[in-house]
Amino acid sequence: MKEKNILSNRLYLYMTEFFAGMSVMAVELGASRLLAPYFSSSQIVWTIIIGTIMIAMALGNIYGGRSADKNPNPDRLYGRILIAAVWIALIPVAGKYIILAISAVLIFTVSNNFLIWAAFIACMVIFVFPLFLLGTVTPSLAKYTVDSLEENGRTVGNLGAFNTIGSILGTFLPTFVTIPAVGTSVTFLLFAGILLVLALAYFISGRARRMQAAACIAIYFLCWFLGASDSFAFWESDLVYEGESIYNYLQVKEDEQNIILSTNVLFGVQSILKKDDSLTGMYYDYAMAAPLMADVATKEEMDVLILGMGTGTFATQCRRYFDNMEIEGVEIDGRITALAEEYFRLPEDVKVTTYDGRAFLNAVDKKYDVIMVDAYQDITIPFQMSSLEFFTMVKEHLKEEGVMVVNMNMRGTREGNINQYLADTISCVFSNVYTVDVAYSTNRELFASNCPDMLEKFQTNIQATGQEELRVLMERVQSGLTAYEAGTYRMTDDKAPVELLGMQVIDDLIREEVEYYRGIYEEEGVEGLLERL
Repeated sequence: MKEKNILSNRLYLYMTEFFAGMSVMAVELGASRLLAPYFSSSQIVWTIIIGTIMIAMALGNIYGGRSADKNPNPDRLYGRILIAAVWIALIPVAGKYIILAISAVLIFTVSNNFLIWAAFIACMVIFVFPLFLLGTVTPSLAKYTVDSLEENGRTVGNLGAFNTIGSILGTFLPTFVTIPAVGTSVTFLLFAGILLVLALAYFISGRARRMQAAACIAIYFLCWFLGASDSFAFWESDLVYEGESIYNYLQVKEDEQNIILSTNVLFGVQSILKKDDSLTGMYYDYAMAAPLMADVATKEEMDVLILGMGTGTFATQCRRYFDNMEIEGVEIDGRITALAEEYFRLPEDVKVTTYDGRAFLNAVDKKYDVIMVDAYQDITIPFQMSSLEFFTMVKEHLKEEGVMVVNMNMRGTREGNINQYLADTISCVFSNVYTVDVAYSTNRELFASNCPDMLEKFQTNIQATGQEELRVLMERVQSGLTAYEAGTYRMTDDKAPVELLGMQVIDDLIREEVEYYRGIYEEEGVEGLLERL
């Protein structure tokens, strides 16, 4: 039979192992990018992805081995690969709707650990089944390739090697090639296509299941038509840009007053440009107190460093109100910098280095009057930029009377929240620490310095400013400033549980936001809820 001929070709069997391993890793990388715009790309989400995939693979290994022993028909294995290919191709079509549906249900039914439950259930629904099917490949192929006990070790070793090499390529290709070039959706479709071709080669050569194969081909091409779009925020109508970089999902929205960058579909504004050059009404305005605390009015030139440049909102604001600043920024995502130049009027003379903020400080000796730390994005807080060692490094790069300003974007209320950890850690490094809550937001700005008269300088510079709009705002900031009383919470490079702490704050914020709607749902059901929405 012809199917026996293709299976007698060891290379074909090894390539089956190779492409199965490659596809598993590609789907894993794709899963992280599919979930990130909705749940962040924190270590928690990565843990959930890896854990659920390991569950799927383990169950697939068990089932594949038993199935191969019970009924060693290769049609069953390649049929499973065919189904896995179609399922993976359907992910770009249905995945984002499934995620939102699961989130909508859980937000009204889960009181704690919403992110964990939503991400876990989404992973189980979307990814476990196709990866379970791919997990059956290795034990099944071992059954078909081992001819004798004398060479079974070498054969199984070769299968493992091909699987590992495929996994290596499946790790690097999505991250560095396909996702930045064509997006997450097309990445799923490309690797689904590879599995489809692999299975079709078997069935076409053996003249088996041709009708099923034809149906799978039709579904696959339909998925290309319906799912090739890279739009995660499919309900948005005012996006001027939507795309992906190595690090982020990115969307730029524009209306009559604003241009906004967001790296998260469901919540969050990472950068904003006011078209009329007015104040943003956000934390960037409050952060301009830092140059005044560093005595900007008395200096010929002030050196400012922004760690987490984004599209340069803070830099643009500072340039608008101060004319003696030398500003440079560090932004790990080069695509965001490109968007800053294209949409957000980033001044041409503002130097932006594409690098990690802490690594940048390690590499330079320059000292600054103001260092802004703005690298915290929802739950995704880089632990290496939240530790005692990091803030010590920041202090070493400040001039004698320099000021650090940190945007803490999740104002916690419970004891031992993320902001307490950050502020206590900073208080170990700086002798003067003040905080102010940003009105109408969950942000809190922290100002730190070892200059004992930073507030006196702030007061003097507020009165000296000739900008009425800025003066009024700074007086508001001044009235809200509170000297921080340090506690005993600390974060170090060895221990910085930023993801769990951030998740607690997000749970609290979600609980507050949905309490009203949850009450309507409990009293009036779905109909009453839909009427209010």
